[in-house]
Amino acid sequence: MPRIRDLVAVPAAAALMAPAVLAQDCDPAEIFAPQVAYGVGDRADAVAIGDLDGDGDADLAVANAVSGDASVLLNNGDGTFASDVLYAAGDYPRAVAIGDVDGDGDADLVVANTNGNDISVLLNRGDGTFAPQVRYAGGIGPRSAAIGDLDGDGDADLAVTNGFDRDVSVLLNNGDGTFGPQVSYGAGNGPRSVAIGDLDGDGDADLAVANTFSQDASVLMNNGDGTFASDVLYDLPFGGQSVAIGDLDGDGAPDLAVSTTGTTALGGVSVLLNNGDGTFASQVGYVAGAFGSSVVIGDLDGDGDADLAVADGQASNLSVLINNSDGTFAPEVLYVSGSRPTSVAIGDLDGDGDPDLATANRGDLPGDANVGVLLNRCGPYGCPADLDGDGALTIFDFLAFGNLFDLMDPAADLDGDGDFTIFDFLTFQNAFDAGCP
Repeated sequence: MPRIRDLVAVPAAAALMAPAVLAQDCDPAEIFAPQVAYGVGDRADAVAIGDLDGDGDADLAVANAVSGDASVLLNNGDGTFASDVLYAAGDYPRAVAIGDVDGDGDADLVVANTNGNDISVLLNRGDGTFAPQVRYAGGIGPRSAAIGDLDGDGDADLAVTNGFDRDVSVLLNNGDGTFGPQVSYGAGNGPRSVAIGDLDGDGDADLAVANTFSQDASVLMNNGDGTFASDVLYDLPFGGQSVAIGDLDGDGAPDLAVSTTGTTALGGVSVLLNNGDGTFASQVGYVAGAFGSSVVIGDLDGDGDADLAVADGQASNLSVLINNSDGTFAPEVLYVSGSRPTSVAIGDLDGDGDPDLATANRGDLPGDANVGVLLNRCGPYGCPADLDGDGALTIFDFLAFGNLFDLMDPAADLDGDGDFTIFDFLTFQNAFDAGCP
């Protein structure tokens, strides 16, 4: 993956800058408006956010397990969404990821098909419609997918967990949106979720995996060429369901948040802080609903540090845990979601500069699945491009963005596609050129 310094020249002093965000506190109980639900296919199991039609706003993609398809909901430009359009996927799709896999500048879809033991790739035609799927063999029970440049050649590769194979598959891009055969790397028992990020600070993309049955998280370090060292396991108190990567304690090193099945003071979501070298301290657990099916990281209250949102897959709740500014978290605040949310995604859906949430709600009965949208009502941050918070747009804002980008911090994924590319820099450049209010 190219670093931002390969895309824009900045002084060497950038490495010394600590990125900051203009502070704006919000009452944790009043961050999000009540959810608005939109119909999708049968049993919505996962949701992803990205600009699918290239119009500058964030759209939704949903994997529908029972109906065997993916729903695409295009944004009307104001955080409301048009009716979904369905695209055929494989047998029992349970995960969806958005990213530009063929290098043409628009966002494609990758779907993990659990019962089909394969992965569907649907290439964007350039207008938010998608070509028929092309399927690639995976392991047994693909359960999640992540997109990122794993071998450093500039194109987007795939990492896929295989729930019944105790491993994670890596499919390297041939450079044109087609993929080579999977190469499998061992993980724990019941690998359910995978995330991509530079965990050890060496410039290449590593893997983190949440394992359900062995109750641990696997960290697989990149050898620098898209192959991976044997996993290192970190204990969890309960079965891992979802993993997210982000700087939780503000030290510049990416940490891990893992949602779990537990309900005690050690369950719900586990936080593993990076020691600075890609190893992690023992988990610290926080209550987050009855069943932490999915977790995302983002600055939800606008105060400059990274908070957590966790979907409760056994209830109708979404837990928000606000960062105490040191990588510890306040008790959860509950928001009502749809029934049995299995997945949560984060992105700016209404274009006001703050992060909103979308949940895939599988429902209790056949046919009652939906995707819920919870808009952030904290108000826009003072100035989206003023990353050093001094009220003026200067070279130091470029330096702050460069640090966030190089760390693959979610705050630098400005186009909301889950990847870190030139398009994030262009989005920042546009905000910088627009100036502050």
